[in-house]
Amino acid sequence: MRGVLYLFIATLLAAVGWVASKIVVQSMPGELFIGSRFLLASLVLLPFCYKSLLKLSMKQVLSACGVGVFLGLALQVWIYAVSISDSLSEGAFIMSLAMIIAPLTAWLLFQVKPNRAFWIALPVSITGMMLLSLTNGWRMEASQLLFLLASALLSVHFVMNKRISGNLKPLVSICLQLFVVGLVGLMYAAFTQPHTIGFSSNLIIWFAISTLIATSVRYLLQTMGQYKVSMETAALLMILEPVWTMFLSVYMLGETIEPQKLIGGLFILSSLFVYIKLSRREAKAVQAKAEQAGTEMQVKAKKVLGSRF
Repeated sequence: MRGVLYLFIATLLAAVGWVASKIVVQSMPGELFIGSRFLLASLVLLPFCYKSLLKLSMKQVLSACGVGVFLGLALQVWIYAVSISDSLSEGAFIMSLAMIIAPLTAWLLFQVKPNRAFWIALPVSITGMMLLSLTNGWRMEASQLLFLLASALLSVHFVMNKRISGNLKPLVSICLQLFVVGLVGLMYAAFTQPHTIGFSSNLIIWFAISTLIATSVRYLLQTMGQYKVSMETAALLMILEPVWTMFLSVYMLGETIEPQKLIGGLFILSSLFVYIKLSRREAKAVQAKAEQAGTEMQVKAKKVLGSRF
């Protein structure tokens, strides 16, 4: 129950991060914001995992940092989309598609064919995407395309992160990856034109909220929650992030949501729910077959041994 609560709070903090980011990028360049935010967030997490970090081999460090580069690229595209978008809730629903895109990414990169659940959920998610984006005819806005690109890059991060997850403790991996995200952002900011920052108490407050609460505390709670509950339960709870983002953007930013886009968002959430539930059912069926095959082999072995004596 405690793990569920941790993940529930983590999804709410992630939604706060969407709103905080939208407010901050109005006074601060997005790439500089991402760089400083995630670099500071990694330093906040460092005291919780530095002992484990010192025990890592160079190969493990490089693996985590390499995966962090994809996360950094995804977040750079994401923050630019946030800065030009008029609808955070729309962006949050599109970003949630990363979970649906991930099986296709794994197929392209590592020849791991998607399961049956993916092919069932895919047309539902495509329908939702069409309802979100085709309000003005057959034309997608720039922010929608960028959110979709960020979602695709995030799916690459999901797939790569899963391949290294067995060799690293989650918190150590997150700390390293957030550090790399910060470096990617600051390096990108250094090679772009000079930036101006409109300092104000409002900017400082929301920057602190996005860094400490929506990043450091959020990832810490998310890691603790995922450790205490099953992967399927964690995935279902994470679906709440775009829902909270929608509520907060309407309440805090005065965003209006057209009925068609709301239905599109519901379609996307439904596709995620279907994918997770069917994947879970298929995994249980495969496990049951494996156990049954193992039992049959044991019975045959006993018969063979019995016939010899």
